Amino acid sequence: MIELISETLCTRCGLCVAVCPTNVFSQKKGEVPTIERQSDCQTCFMCELYCPVDAMYVAPHADETVGVEERAVAELDLLGSYRAAVGWGPGSAGRLPLPGETKVFQATKAAEERPRAQTERKGVGLHAP
Repeated sequence: MIELISETLCTRCGLCVAVCPTNVFSQKKGEVPTIERQSDCQTCFMCELYCPVDAMYVAPHADETVGVEERAVAELDLLGSYRAAVGWGPGSAGRLPLPGETKVFQATKAAEERPRAQTERKGVGLHAP
């Protein structure tokens, strides 16, 4: 269950608010999001995964709050620990890459364009406009 948003680390980007499937957070423009509906948290970790600065802590307890202090969580290096555990570490910008940013997408696009260009030169017309 979501337990903490670090007011000192949060950049107020709103990604946690946007990705939460159960609308746990509220955010006023330019302010740190607040945990408004904690009991609605499904412990899906999406907010922690997408936080680009590791300002969140989601406890693995799905049915109860555990009540944590930021200092203790930070000392135990738990802020953003789930994101790090699944490989969304530093440099990931807290998001999945957009399709055009991946090498797989770029290679696929190049492969799709290559046959089209070859068939157009031959006049085969396999790729109708």
